[in-house]
Amino acid sequence: MTVLLHISDTHFGTEQPLVLQALVEWAQLCRPDLVVLSGDITQRARPGQFRAARQFVDRLGAPALVVPGNHDIPLFDLGARTMHPYARYSAEFGALLEPVLSLSDLLLVGVNTTRAWRHKNGVVSAQQVERVARLLGAASREQLRVVVVHQPLAVTQAADLPNVLHGHSAAQRAWAAAGADLVLGGHIHLPYVLPLSGLARPMWVVQAGTAISSRLRAGVPNSFNLLRWGGAAAADADRTPDQHIGSCSVEQWDYAAARNAFVSARIARVFPARG
Repeated sequence: MTVLLHISDTHFGTEQPLVLQALVEWAQLCRPDLVVLSGDITQRARPGQFRAARQFVDRLGAPALVVPGNHDIPLFDLGARTMHPYARYSAEFGALLEPVLSLSDLLLVGVNTTRAWRHKNGVVSAQQVERVARLLGAASREQLRVVVVHQPLAVTQAADLPNVLHGHSAAQRAWAAAGADLVLGGHIHLPYVLPLSGLARPMWVVQAGTAISSRLRAGVPNSFNLLRWGGAAAADADRTPDQHIGSCSVEQWDYAAARNAFVSARIARVFPARG
């Protein structure tokens, strides 16, 4: 079984020390196999904020796949934003903005949905859609196929529609047809698991809240997701063995201030299909 810790929107520069320490202690106790950080690592893309973020990720004790968010491009330094928008990000997290990690039972494909000329909204281009679909199509049957973006591919509330990734419709169709199981994201600080309909095969959008930042959405605590994937999991009774290769649980963990700890809040189960 592979255990993946999905965090997002850490917004270093607005991090809460107690919440940060609680997440580090949770990770040291539970020891996830992998970490995914789906953007907005910093609040203002300052070098010190990136350094603090790098130190935090290292303390989680697992290999990390990281993609940038819109806050990870300098906002007020127009020269840096125009000429070298990802230089500060790359100094701590590497020059590869769209990393790929392939394991025996898991494929992670990172997508850079930010653009230097856009302040907030994200974009996925036709070339990016094709690249991701090609990688997904080459995956093995046993691999859980996960795409990582920053801005959401789909939302649950009408108020969040302006934040949906530009190019999302084409991406949904192409990635589902190519075999994507999950699309992880952040940006709106609202955690949920959303099944998408009308596609070639089942695909779920998995959104993470803000892990440690004080920039909380009203009524929504700091949170992260924990994904557990194992091909030997019990099959859904409504699916045949050829259609079903196991289940993936998506656990939402919320920060409980009274206990100064993250606690399990809810669990969703998804059933990737192969056919």
